[in-house]
Amino acid sequence: MDTMSSEMCEDVRMATRKYEQRVRAESAEETRRGILEAVGHCLRDAPNEPLSVDRVARLAGVARSTIYLVFGSRSGLLEAFAEDLWARTGLGDVSAAVASDDPLTHLRDGIAAASRMFAAERDVYRALFSMAHVDPASVGVTVQRMEDDRAGGMAYLAQRLADAGALRTDTSVVDATHILAVVTSFESLDQLIAGRGMSLDDAIVVLTAIAERSVCEGGRTRASAPPRRRAATSPPRS
Repeated sequence: MDTMSSEMCEDVRMATRKYEQRVRAESAEETRRGILEAVGHCLRDAPNEPLSVDRVARLAGVARSTIYLVFGSRSGLLEAFAEDLWARTGLGDVSAAVASDDPLTHLRDGIAAASRMFAAERDVYRALFSMAHVDPASVGVTVQRMEDDRAGGMAYLAQRLADAGALRTDTSVVDATHILAVVTSFESLDQLIAGRGMSLDDAIVVLTAIAERSVCEGGRTRASAPPRRRAATSPPRS
């Protein structure tokens, strides 16, 4: 009986430890999530100002020291926020497009997926790109890494098009990489939506058409025609 009781007590202790560990892990994740959400709020509310760790702490309801304990540094906080942002807004769909066996499908689906990713949190992405100039030591590093990854992806796509004989004969892989980098940038999408008043779907059609017509052999016949829009007119000045 003593042996059985000891075994039962040990089982209870193990179950209790596992429960406490799970509770602590859940609490830590809730704290981490709250901090990241506070970063997003700060970026939306003050996109042209350097990120304040003190303000993030107040919004998240934690001590400033907790942020450094969880993320290590202000740069680490922004890096974690960016990675979480990419994952939440559709980085997986961009990766799926890259995995396509057909480079043209890669191009079309990649533009669509990247555009939808940017559009899912357009205000936050705009703030990140804007803050990269204001705070290059922290935000700039994070944004530059994202842009370097995108540039590498465009170079890979341009090479795939060339290998498949789908690249325009008058366009080099290097030039195609530059063109695709411009077409797939956040700024290009934001200009069409915010500057030209297009819907996301219309903007995707236009960006895809620009890309195909610019770098693909026979692109002028293959690319989807952009939606027709009546040009805005202004009454003549008297």
